[in-house]
Amino acid sequence: MNDQVTTSAFAPLQNDTFLRACLRQSTNYTPVWLMRQAGRYLEEYRDTRAKAGSFMDLATNPDFATEVTLQPLDRYPLDAAILFSDILTVPDAMGLGLTFTQGEGPKFAKNVRTEAAVAELAVPDMEKLRYVFDAVTSIRKALNGRVPLIGFSGSPWTLACYMVEGAGSDDYRHVKTMLYKRPDLMHKMLQINADSVAQYLNAQIEAGAQAVMIFDSWGGVLADGAFQEFSLAYTVRVLAQLKREHNGVRIPSLVFTKGGGLWLQEMGELGCDVLGVDWTVNLAKARALVGDKKALQGNLDPNVLFADPGQIEAEVVKVLNSFGQPFQGEGTGPTHIFNLGHGISQYTPADHVTTLVKAVHEHSRKMRA
Repeated sequence: MNDQVTTSAFAPLQNDTFLRACLRQSTNYTPVWLMRQAGRYLEEYRDTRAKAGSFMDLATNPDFATEVTLQPLDRYPLDAAILFSDILTVPDAMGLGLTFTQGEGPKFAKNVRTEAAVAELAVPDMEKLRYVFDAVTSIRKALNGRVPLIGFSGSPWTLACYMVEGAGSDDYRHVKTMLYKRPDLMHKMLQINADSVAQYLNAQIEAGAQAVMIFDSWGGVLADGAFQEFSLAYTVRVLAQLKREHNGVRIPSLVFTKGGGLWLQEMGELGCDVLGVDWTVNLAKARALVGDKKALQGNLDPNVLFADPGQIEAEVVKVLNSFGQPFQGEGTGPTHIFNLGHGISQYTPADHVTTLVKAVHEHSRKMRA
């Protein structure tokens, strides 16, 4: 990956509120973006997906990926864009054969459950993921400085869950069997995953990503103790290898563990800038635990968006008030990035997101007045 894109190839950033909040700097209002903001709840996304033919055709075509990444920004005044891709691109590049069946989610042609299968794993050639990096550069150019672009990856543990199970899972039986029965194999897989994720995120940064996020979507299914050994330790390994700046510009890193509220204090020691929390976490308590070390991101229950506009506004206010007055002034201090506590549901009424974004911007400005 030697063909790095220089910063001068891109328009200057017009709205850096999200990046400032990531770095715990003062902002005029609380920035907001949504996990899965480019997705099936938008009619225009469904139209593009139909045009593409399949999810993989959509995700592996930089033009389509650019189009759908920008769709929510054309509709809502969001403060960041996030690369349209899938968390399973890395294991796909390892040769596991990723497919998506309508209504069924991702499946791998091969799973990794034996010593022989683990022995075959290696950090993939990043050229196999060129379509992702091309999409990053294309999106960054198309944004034209409007808002920053977030790149992302699944965490080493979350990728391992899919690789061992071969698909999503209700009980994580196969991956946990390996974890308890053959921890040596699990550790070997996680090391390869961590080094792959670090290279993958660094290549996204070189292509133009202005922040990078690690989604530990399944960290919360682990027992206390197992989380630290099999998830957190490998997130640490990724973060240790990440570029902290590129072309002289600081690149913030974000970590989100669904179901990770129990381990917030330990995650406060991670070498990242932002901790995302799900909707089970009390933001005031989270701020008390980690607010002097990390910016916090979250954490409205996505199902609030099915309520009436007045109720959505009230719940937004509750979340903002729960975090409390963000840091203002010179230097750094506790800051908040508004988000959902997990991805937006495909059934969400699109106009309800308008209510959400407006309420975040208005109330957070009032709090600073």
